[in-house]
Amino acid sequence: MTSAKKIKVLIGKPGLDGHDVGAKIVARALIDAGFDVVYTGLRKTPSEIAQQAMEIEADVIGLSSLAGSHIDFCTKLKGLIDQYGLKEKLWLIGGCIPKQDHGALKEIGLDGIFPNGSRLDDIVEFISANTQSGDA
Repeated sequence: MTSAKKIKVLIGKPGLDGHDVGAKIVARALIDAGFDVVYTGLRKTPSEIAQQAMEIEADVIGLSSLAGSHIDFCTKLKGLIDQYGLKEKLWLIGGCIPKQDHGALKEIGLDGIFPNGSRLDDIVEFISANTQSGDA
């Protein structure tokens, strides 16, 4: 039996966004793929998401955003990611993310952008390809 460390993923729901079906679907797909997933619940602040990512020692910080405030939220979260020593973590966002915002999000520091309609397998593969699973 192997004791490989599972990739730990935090799925956060930022701001006033009250819709989380997509976040729960992604979380379930990641669990089914063998990841250790923690879901923050609705309406979290940048501070709450950064703090929880630090506390659970997340390998991946994933956001689900449908409310349109993703650039402002990610800008605020970026400072906290730096402050809490989370710069090396994989950082993703999914949801209602217009194509014209992708460049700004990449400049902020996001590693992956998965707009509505992205395949769950693509998210799983991206995380697997861009994180260390703990296998030695």
